[in-house]
Amino acid sequence: MTPAPAPRLRVGRIGYINCYPVYGGIDAGVVPLDAELVTGIPSALNARMAAGTLDVSVVSAMEYARDAERYLLLPDLAISCDGPVRSVLLFATRDPRELGGARVLVTRSSMTSVALLELLFERRWGCTPVFVPSDAESGDLGRMAAEPHDARLVIGDAALLLAAATEDPASPWHRRYPHRVDLGAEWKAWTGLPFVFAVWVAQRTTPVPAALAAHAALIASRDWGVRHLDRLAAQASLASGVSRARCADYFANLDWRLSYPHLAGLTAFFGRLAESGRVPDATSLAFLPAA
Repeated sequence: MTPAPAPRLRVGRIGYINCYPVYGGIDAGVVPLDAELVTGIPSALNARMAAGTLDVSVVSAMEYARDAERYLLLPDLAISCDGPVRSVLLFATRDPRELGGARVLVTRSSMTSVALLELLFERRWGCTPVFVPSDAESGDLGRMAAEPHDARLVIGDAALLLAAATEDPASPWHRRYPHRVDLGAEWKAWTGLPFVFAVWVAQRTTPVPAALAAHAALIASRDWGVRHLDRLAAQASLASGVSRARCADYFANLDWRLSYPHLAGLTAFFGRLAESGRVPDATSLAFLPAA
């Protein structure tokens, strides 16, 4: 009897433009990937990995810390910054240190960004607002304006669009949000370290040869993407509505590696999360063997 073929690998990707460089070579057809690509927002991919319905995926750094025994990190793959990130921003009516008891809307899409914001309020800004989950994060500025709030956390492509609107002195958004805080820059000022927002992981149950093949393809695709950032910036602009120049600047500030400085930033973040009781002690990182 002929054995049934092995099920096709399921690989997750975030639909935001910050993932374009990692999947650039795959999307361009120059790097083969023998897998089904599944696109979703960070929280949806986190949930699918937690449920075991994806084999390899980019996930929030917080998801790895929350359940590190389930996953193996893929070496040298991450979404990180060493200073401003530009796409994870707190838009506020006043200085964050004055927001104690205020209503702060937070995205449902990214556990990492929300956890970082909570740590900054607790340990850097010294106040405690009321955090309210919000679904108005698609870039629909009119819908964003309708919710009562004193500040809001916006991530991804929507953050880039709102940042552009607030930079225009003639825009009502400029007056509405006189305080705009880049969480990557704030982390850098606080710790002196890069910040890792997302990592790529494999289920520990994923067959190692399949996980290694996916990792090798993602690395090759990332390397191709980094060499073609101008081309990807043009594609990102068409997809998001963000200007090509802003997309190019955005890509210039991001890093898709996971080097020693990135690992130092990641473990510092995990240590602070563990100290505050948000996650187990996940500072001992486990990696898939390098492809």
